[in-house]
Amino acid sequence: MKNFKLYLYILLLTGLYACKPSVQTPAPSHGSADFSRYISVGNSLTAGYADGGLYLEGQQNSYPSIIAKQMASVGGGSFTQPLFADAQANGSGYLQLTGFTATGSPITASVTTNLAVTGQTAIPGFGNVITYAKYTGTDLNNYGVPGIKLLHVTLASYGNLNGFYERLLTGAEGTHNTAYLDFITAKPFTFFSNWLGNNDALGYATSGGAGDLLTDKGTFAALYSAVMTKLTASGQKGVVATIPDVTSIPYFNTVTVAAILAGVQKANPAVQALFINAKSDATAAGTTYAARPATANDLIVLTFPTAKIGTLVSTPAGMLPYGLTPYSPIENQYVLDANEVALTKDYVIAYNNTIKSVAASKNIAVNDMYTFLNNLKAHGLVVDGVSLSSAYISGGIFSLDGVHLTPRGYSVVANEFIKAINTQYGSNIPLANVANYRGVKFP
Repeated sequence: MKNFKLYLYILLLTGLYACKPSVQTPAPSHGSADFSRYISVGNSLTAGYADGGLYLEGQQNSYPSIIAKQMASVGGGSFTQPLFADAQANGSGYLQLTGFTATGSPITASVTTNLAVTGQTAIPGFGNVITYAKYTGTDLNNYGVPGIKLLHVTLASYGNLNGFYERLLTGAEGTHNTAYLDFITAKPFTFFSNWLGNNDALGYATSGGAGDLLTDKGTFAALYSAVMTKLTASGQKGVVATIPDVTSIPYFNTVTVAAILAGVQKANPAVQALFINAKSDATAAGTTYAARPATANDLIVLTFPTAKIGTLVSTPAGMLPYGLTPYSPIENQYVLDANEVALTKDYVIAYNNTIKSVAASKNIAVNDMYTFLNNLKAHGLVVDGVSLSSAYISGGIFSLDGVHLTPRGYSVVANEFIKAINTQYGSNIPLANVANYRGVKFP
């Protein structure tokens, strides 16, 4: 009887395993797309900018280069980037983490050796332009240019105004007359990614609404349509990305009004509020500011010098503690106030509506980074066993400048592009292993 039960048990166990469905991974496939010559179009995010600078390791881990590596198994060709030479590996210079204070605040230092900086050129009516060692290669696939706006893509003189673009062009500084849109389409290509448009909102936001301007919505729409028309002129397929909600990044969510006020109140419980110089309307043209108490809806920038709070500063009313009276408020450039936040969000939503509409009209894939990064901020993410969030330093996604990404962050973005491509074109590009890429580098 015991033998019979054992025999029955073995039969049942064998049957269970025999009936277990096998899991098969679909073979890599290019679907209806041709990845043999892939080019990437965009700004600093596309170039691999990180930690406040463009340097070799960041370039090597740009999201387009990661996408290209994954495309190799589905017919992707070589992917050439304008890399800095080893002797100039630190490029423009960047921030590195050197330690933490006793209260846990990060300590950073600027890397200033082995740079690719070659000098400065004075441009009349514009100012000084930093120049970098020229890229001398004959081919190029990554056209990411830090600082470029959609507003700049048809400007023939732009190579004289941006050193990162200038290093890609032949000829001497001050003599360039090649518009970016013409430059990126000068050679044939079969597939593209386009993540232009971020700087058309980011510059305004990071200046606290006090410096750069938001690109007019109509102008943005016309230029985006022109870019996409040229990129698809020979029937090329591609993928575009929406613009993130720039107010959701660590640059605006690490130093908070509540945290600053709590620190002040430890030393002086009588202090009831911080004061900021805030915009008094919610229009792009408005320039009227007035001092008022700060609220949780006002965003303090990451670079704000918190140690200055409470120090005596000279005002028309005499020497007063900085940030603690309406006569000595925190200056505009350190705060994206509630009205400016609302204005920025409104423009970004309009820009994204344009991006999605133009992409739909041309049957181009869309990577919705606006939604993805908002979800990351709200819920976090676990990928390849790695926990990720939008928290500064500890989150693993954002680099030390609080705007650009770590190699790990760029691998996550690359995968979102790949998912959008696979969905649109029936391809099966394998995803990158996020665990193979680092987050913030600790000392």
